[in-house]
Amino acid sequence: MKNNSIKTLVRENILQLQPYISFRDHNEFNAPVMLDANESPFGECNRYPDSTQKRLKSKLAGLKKVSPSQIAIGNGSDELIDLIVKIFCEPKKDAILMMNPSFAMYGFYAAINENKVSKLNLDENFEIVKDNFLKAAEDPSLKIFFLCSPNNPTGNSVDDIEFYLQNFNGIVVVDEAYIEFSGKKSSLELLGQYSNLIVLQTFSKAWGFAGARVGMAYASEEIITLINTVKAPYNVNVLSQELILKTLEEENKLQENVTHILEERTWLKLQFEGITCIKKVFSTDANFFLIRMENVDNVYAKMLGEEILTSRRDPAIPGCIRINVGNRAENEKLINLLKEI
Repeated sequence: MKNNSIKTLVRENILQLQPYISFRDHNEFNAPVMLDANESPFGECNRYPDSTQKRLKSKLAGLKKVSPSQIAIGNGSDELIDLIVKIFCEPKKDAILMMNPSFAMYGFYAAINENKVSKLNLDENFEIVKDNFLKAAEDPSLKIFFLCSPNNPTGNSVDDIEFYLQNFNGIVVVDEAYIEFSGKKSSLELLGQYSNLIVLQTFSKAWGFAGARVGMAYASEEIITLINTVKAPYNVNVLSQELILKTLEEENKLQENVTHILEERTWLKLQFEGITCIKKVFSTDANFFLIRMENVDNVYAKMLGEEILTSRRDPAIPGCIRINVGNRAENEKLINLLKEI
């Protein structure tokens, strides 16, 4: 960040907010009689979850080599994206910058908050042109730059993250939803150097818990305090917290799953060679491929007819379909159909 301190970037009304504090979660008790929160005394899930997610943050802190005070937990990364926009962007006044094409929800939550969405068009290889970024970053209304690395839906990673941190006069959010598949270093290593950095990660992809809806934001204690002030008190439910805590005890399971997916990714790439309806397979660091198809309407319709669900990227990326890596049986069904086409 060039000049601003974090407080100068935050909406004034957010700075004045007092967070909701659960008395129960901010004190220690041995055997409490819980008559404070109007809960039912019956049921397996009758108590509100820990609003501070202490156990989960403690476990993640050890795993990621950060302080628990540098972690915010969200109901998926989507909630965290929404909160970040609300904290830093004044409605009808401020703007966000995002790569184009990239994850649509950055623009979606900005639009809900009545913020302008500026799009930084990527080149033919889906890379950022730095001169174009520097020109776009001159806009004084910009408060947040969303960097998705590896990028969805293109699959490639963003190089030289520090350049953007140094040359953007606002918050830089690096969304690492697919980082486990990339072999690249996480931007978590830069947290100590850049006060304007927020790193998003998730349990939805490599960990295999999209249904649990648990995402993480890593940042300075100052930014995390702001997120915790704005978030709903009980935003991550008991079942998801317990499921993720149990999963974190089996860290080797993550590596096994990632290894299998990467093996299937390599296998799929080899199978794509020579399939006549495929015009180009773009390089990927994620668990999916962006593929340009010959007669994309026909290919997509045939796959849908066989109940193979994929993601069409028209009109943003003409002629392209995003296809994620499945298990071997799913991948074989895909390849056999593409060969028939």
